[in-house]
Amino acid sequence: MKTYEVFIKKSGKDEFRHAGALAAPDPAMARMYAREAYLRRAEGAEFWLVDRADLILGDEDFVAPNADKPHRHNDGSSVAARRKRLRLEEQRVDEQRVEEQRQEQQRQEQDQEAAR
Repeated sequence: MKTYEVFIKKSGKDEFRHAGALAAPDPAMARMYAREAYLRRAEGAEFWLVDRADLILGDEDFVAPNADKPHRHNDGSSVAARRKRLRLEEQRVDEQRVEEQRQEQQRQEQDQEAAR
């Protein structure tokens, strides 16, 4: 028995997604098993069956050169922190502006009272 990997593509521009694996004695049976197990309810419009023995694997040494590039794994936390910092700064500026306006209004009221 061979192991086959099943990839399914929904209609349109969707990409093929790994749906699972199955064991079958030959490609014809694998095709039938895949249809019955993964396409019974019209889950996809197309599918690929790949004999696991035909897969080309990249081991850890092959993939390792790309592991040290943190700029490729941005989770958005630095952008969120920057936005939060800018909002807080803007809030402080607004509070200062309101306080200055309040003080100016008090000065004008005092000047009016003194002029009376």
